Amino acid sequence: MKKILFATFILLSITTFSQEKNIEFPEKKNLLKSVAEETCKCIDSIIITDKSHAKISEEISQCIKKEVTAYQTGLKLIDAQKESEKGVKKININIQMNENSNEYKQYYYEIENYLRDHCTSMNDKIDTNEKKSHKSISTDSKAIQFYNDGITEYKNKNYEVAIVQFKKAIEQDYYFPFAWDNLGICYRKLGNYDKALDAYQTSLKIDPTGKMPLQNIPIIYIYKKEYQKAIDAYQEMKNVYFDDPEIEYGIGQVYFQYIKDYEKSLDFIAKAYNKYVKINSPYRSDAESIIQSIYKIMKEQNKLETFHKILNQNNINFDEKK
Repeated sequence: MKKILFATFILLSITTFSQEKNIEFPEKKNLLKSVAEETCKCIDSIIITDKSHAKISEEISQCIKKEVTAYQTGLKLIDAQKESEKGVKKININIQMNENSNEYKQYYYEIENYLRDHCTSMNDKIDTNEKKSHKSISTDSKAIQFYNDGITEYKNKNYEVAIVQFKKAIEQDYYFPFAWDNLGICYRKLGNYDKALDAYQTSLKIDPTGKMPLQNIPIIYIYKKEYQKAIDAYQEMKNVYFDDPEIEYGIGQVYFQYIKDYEKSLDFIAKAYNKYVKINSPYRSDAESIIQSIYKIMKEQNKLETFHKILNQNNINFDEKK
């Protein structure tokens, strides 16, 4: 059974089934690889300093769009060559330039999905936190040095040593949110979730808009298997970052993976999906994957009517095609 997922309010069509058809031959796979490598170079050149997730996603999208025409042209030339070898004399090659067309989006998403699996630079940049606020960094040179030493140790996975350095930074300048944030990360890496939670909460007292602690507090609650607290923490994040799709996606994941409430999960993931699409975020494919998984589960539960109802309420249609 093949499926197409598309959001009707923006006429988006995600033809996941078409990827199997269009990259099944070695020459097509090689073309996709070549195009994706060029796209990854473009993404690698993106400067992310003081840019929001939305801005970074838009610049990534522009890199992909630069290669869509070359990719679809190459694919159609390969198909034309195969038709010619079969004896077809007249072959028309039409290049789709309309970015809102289903065909154009098909090629765009094939490149994007390949990048998600093979372009480290893209994944690193879409995982980058929002720009820092004026409260994030210390003005104390000694605190900064201790902090940088902690970052070095963290990168080398010497988490206990990194904790010592971050603590020194905090002792030098208590009001240093990034030091508290990274202290929390190190504690989390070591499995000390209560201390990690304390560090994140202290960071938020200093800077209530800090995105790193707001994102990580629900993760800590998930590790502690306190799932409702994780959901509540995501909802609190919404007070600061109302339009951030990571909120709905995070809640949807908790309902899907841990609570096993697939109807609630579907509603939140659908909302995240629409927001990802709106800002051209590659995380769209992650949300789509969860929707596909929920479809299979609810089909087995004979709840497809409810499945479609929830998606329709979110202006998303889900068609099944053989």
